[in-house]
Amino acid sequence: MIVPSIDIMGGRAVQLRRGSEFVLDGGDPRERLNEFSVAGDVAVVDLDAALGQGSNAALIRDLVRRAPCRVGGGIRDLETARRWLDAGAVQLMIGTAATPKFCGALPRERVIAAVDAKRGKVVVDGWRRKTGVPVLEQVRALAPVVGGFLFTQVEKEGEMRGFDCAAVAAVVRSAEGARVTAAGGITTSEEVAELDRLGADAQIGMAIYTGKLSLGDAVAAPLVKPLAGDVWPTVVCDEAGHTLGLVWSTRESLARAVAERRGIYWSRSRQSLWVKGETSGNSQQLVRVDLDCDRDALRFTVRQAGAGFCHLNRRSCWPAEFDLADLERTLADRVARPVPGSGTARLLADPELLGAKLREEADELAEARSSEDVVRETADVFYMALVALARSGATLAEVRAELARRHRAVNRRPMARKT
Repeated sequence: MIVPSIDIMGGRAVQLRRGSEFVLDGGDPRERLNEFSVAGDVAVVDLDAALGQGSNAALIRDLVRRAPCRVGGGIRDLETARRWLDAGAVQLMIGTAATPKFCGALPRERVIAAVDAKRGKVVVDGWRRKTGVPVLEQVRALAPVVGGFLFTQVEKEGEMRGFDCAAVAAVVRSAEGARVTAAGGITTSEEVAELDRLGADAQIGMAIYTGKLSLGDAVAAPLVKPLAGDVWPTVVCDEAGHTLGLVWSTRESLARAVAERRGIYWSRSRQSLWVKGETSGNSQQLVRVDLDCDRDALRFTVRQAGAGFCHLNRRSCWPAEFDLADLERTLADRVARPVPGSGTARLLADPELLGAKLREEADELAEARSSEDVVRETADVFYMALVALARSGATLAEVRAELARRHRAVNRRPMARKT
């Protein structure tokens, strides 16, 4: 699998060669994150913090709120590490401070040990200090306490001349099941596929920034066992994870979908590319692409517009029970096209009334005792909360993302009464 990388220096996305030679300015990290997040987790590294010459923490906190990010660079004490976990970092990349004691004090599945190597020996402090410790010795020592490894071949970083396959394979064997991500010199989709076969992900920066490797080709690289016609089954879901339909993808359609961030598939009946919504208006914004565990099927997560995915003008090709997402869409429609005289229209038009009703329903839920009353009052609170959400222009997807960030926090709120 592919892990796009954003290295930040002075508030800009940059690319360095061998960790020191400036090669290019990649622009605003927010724009890069928006481009890269379709592939899944994005690695975000604060080079200034790693080199002890400043910090991009405020910027990275914003990035973490926008998309799933692995965060690294200058994380050398537990307080900083826990602060990033509380901010919502999916995982931390710990380099210089990566010891069994340090990593063992953090949630194992949230820690990636960054093992940076020059000629087989570990280097730290922004790749400037040699430790003399063999890479495999470091990996074996940390394997019991970390959820993954980032193995960077420093002498190949930014060179785009390939990587040492045997070295990666040795790290994978020594990692004892912890997922390995390889970096340094990875340039082609064939190399991404080879790493996946070895059991490693590919963290790539320079090749994507320079256009040597397209993000779509990198995402498609691990695919195997195509069906007749070189197609792969593709399950289409909305942001809540509800299945909308089953379609087909080719490497060409996938590459274009990733590049354009749209629902673009392969029509087996027409034997041509199919852009969802081009004629019906029921278009899709592509949010994320995932390969299944066997690498022989795809999942597209999309933001569906219009009546829905199905050609029968339904939300899904399968029957579905009413849920909060249905209510959200109804209320969004009421914002766009108010129904004069309706209760929802009054709530949307009068923020003081909406505030009063929210407090009223919350109080009634707090006082409810029987399960029937709790269910009824919870439904009222959900409705009022979704009206407030629709009125603000925010979405349930953003609420879910906020809850996911809070779930990833390691420090819990005290839940004390406000005075």
